[in-house]
Amino acid sequence: MSDAPLVRTADLGKVYHVGDVDVAALRGVDLQVAAGEFVAVVGPSGSGKSTLFHILGGLTSATSGQAVVAGHDLARMKEAERTLLRKTTVGFVFQRYNLLPTLTAGDNIAIARHIAGKARAADDGYRDVLEMLGVAHRLHHKPRALSGGEQQRIAIARAIVNHPALLLADEPTGNLDSENSTVVLNLMRDLNRRLGQTILMITHNPEAAAWAHRTIRMRDGRIVD
Repeated sequence: MSDAPLVRTADLGKVYHVGDVDVAALRGVDLQVAAGEFVAVVGPSGSGKSTLFHILGGLTSATSGQAVVAGHDLARMKEAERTLLRKTTVGFVFQRYNLLPTLTAGDNIAIARHIAGKARAADDGYRDVLEMLGVAHRLHHKPRALSGGEQQRIAIARAIVNHPALLLADEPTGNLDSENSTVVLNLMRDLNRRLGQTILMITHNPEAAAWAHRTIRMRDGRIVD
């Protein structure tokens, strides 16, 4: 693991305007994640976990403070630059698998490669990733023919197939039973150990958080532990 932080925030704040009311979702968050770490962020609903996720992924902007991902200062980036960041530097896994139902599993993965300007089967470890995730034999099936665990593994393959510097996972086991949750978490840990994939996982489940190197706890928009 490198000592240089891949992710760094300083006094990060986010305020949402709801009618005449200002709602502070983040209140001065200071965070560092080193390259190669697997970090879990836990906390109750409304603690700011998802807002932090969206800012680090370039999906929304902070109101104040600084957020840097892989050397990119997100506050200084234009929307087109943040779009490029999402294509090349950050991978996303969500609680809902978000697979396109009319496409096969293989085509769902291929879209991510196409968006990033890569060939469908370029010799960059593509097949090795699919074998590691146990989905290489399911590429011709559409999502409705796959179990929940298989769909999430396809979603993970889509997220990492372009070798992003950072994988952001938002409640990746939220829709899975305990058996499939264990499979998915074990695969994520393998990706971290074998490929050095940096992972920041948001979860409300302490059992899921236990798979990470360390756990960061949030409450009321602040890191409390």
